[in-house]
Amino acid sequence: MVEQGESCDDDPTPTGYLRLTASDGQSLNPELPRWRNLKGSYSRFPIGERKVGQIAASGKPIFLTNLENEGAWMRDPEWGRREHILSFAGQPLIFRGEILGALALFSRAILSVEALEVLRTFADHAAAAYANARAFEEIDCLRKQLELEIEYLREEVMEVHAHGEILGESSALSKVLRQIDLVAETDSTVLIEGESGTGKELIARAIHERSERADRPMIKVNCASISKDLFESEFFGHVKGSFTGAIKDRSGRFELADGGTLFLDEVGEIPIELQGKLLRVIQEGELERVGEESTRTVDVRIIAATNRDLKKAASDGAFRQDLYFRLSVFPIESPTLRERPEDIPLLARQFLQRAAERFQMPMPLLKQRHVMQLQHYAWPGNVRELQNVMERAAITARNGALTLDLPRSDNLPQPLHSKADGGIESKILTYPELKELEPENLKKALEQTGWKVSGNGGAAEMLEANPTTLASRIKRLDLSKRA
Repeated sequence: MVEQGESCDDDPTPTGYLRLTASDGQSLNPELPRWRNLKGSYSRFPIGERKVGQIAASGKPIFLTNLENEGAWMRDPEWGRREHILSFAGQPLIFRGEILGALALFSRAILSVEALEVLRTFADHAAAAYANARAFEEIDCLRKQLELEIEYLREEVMEVHAHGEILGESSALSKVLRQIDLVAETDSTVLIEGESGTGKELIARAIHERSERADRPMIKVNCASISKDLFESEFFGHVKGSFTGAIKDRSGRFELADGGTLFLDEVGEIPIELQGKLLRVIQEGELERVGEESTRTVDVRIIAATNRDLKKAASDGAFRQDLYFRLSVFPIESPTLRERPEDIPLLARQFLQRAAERFQMPMPLLKQRHVMQLQHYAWPGNVRELQNVMERAAITARNGALTLDLPRSDNLPQPLHSKADGGIESKILTYPELKELEPENLKKALEQTGWKVSGNGGAAEMLEANPTTLASRIKRLDLSKRA
């Protein structure tokens, strides 16, 4: 019996071929073993060729009773003469209108037409049994695939909860969010560039979650952590025994991301001698597992990220130009925290709240002087550094008093301001100028506290002012929610 179609086992059948799945018979020479070998020269049959191939191609039976004089029908006429083969009967395996393979019989006797009808009955039962077996096999394949996806994604899910969604209202971040909305609904390849700690992975996840692939996983690969020896296995998978340590078949990251998104983090760290293999799969959507001859097809969207200047690296010959152009179809620049200082208060409070919840402690109060201290720091580590600083501040807080562990201000660059305010400035304000800024500063404090003047979380506490005095200033300055 031969079947067609791909299999989930160690020997997948190429498209256009039948695979021998059951065989039995005895040679006239008793010293020869029974014909049960499924891996020999007859293990695969091209569909449409010879008797069995024609049955599978046409879905019609073939019945021959004079093989001694029909050498054209025999792939090995000498074998037929040696074994005294006189007849052949073959029926297609059909289940619910689908041709699954063929059931064939060689006989040393002249078969009657009734034998062909009996073979039809056997073929119907065999087709139903095979269809059920294939369904169970596909279920087992999906189960194994799901187990691998869970293994890969468990750590990723934890990271998503740890970092949360993109936060901020700055013009620099708003530009990125607009780009995300534009490209998410397409299948375009995206290259996210930016310094370490700016949230490039969050941008990639936002694109994936807004795309039509959101119901499939986004698989992350840290390209800098993969050694040259394991590059192909990690990306494309391997079969059992293909190299030392390959104790079982394993899907690569491309197969796990099939139908979804593959996020190539630190893509600029891939050795240039291996970049061609990656380019081929990205362009053609085809790969071979290590140790396997058959080609597999994948449908994967690529999002890459780097903190390097890939355009310059490509010009210098340190990165393949064709791969760079393939990756940078839609480039997105992830802004540094220095470019979005107005987002620092929101981010700082969010990180402080999460840390307090994780450590099961009261949330320390982030005062205006803390915000000014944070906004006057250059943040070389960007959002990731800010998160670490706020978590450390939550741990060291005593009785709700917050202390920020930052370098001394006299060792820092000039104070940072929003680009909308004219970029980086270092002007020293006069007392009259400071007085002019008081209404706006007080209004911001009231807006951030929901116009609560006194008590815990009120504007007086944030500004470290006497509540009665502050209330008088609000009245004197004629500030209100409508103002």
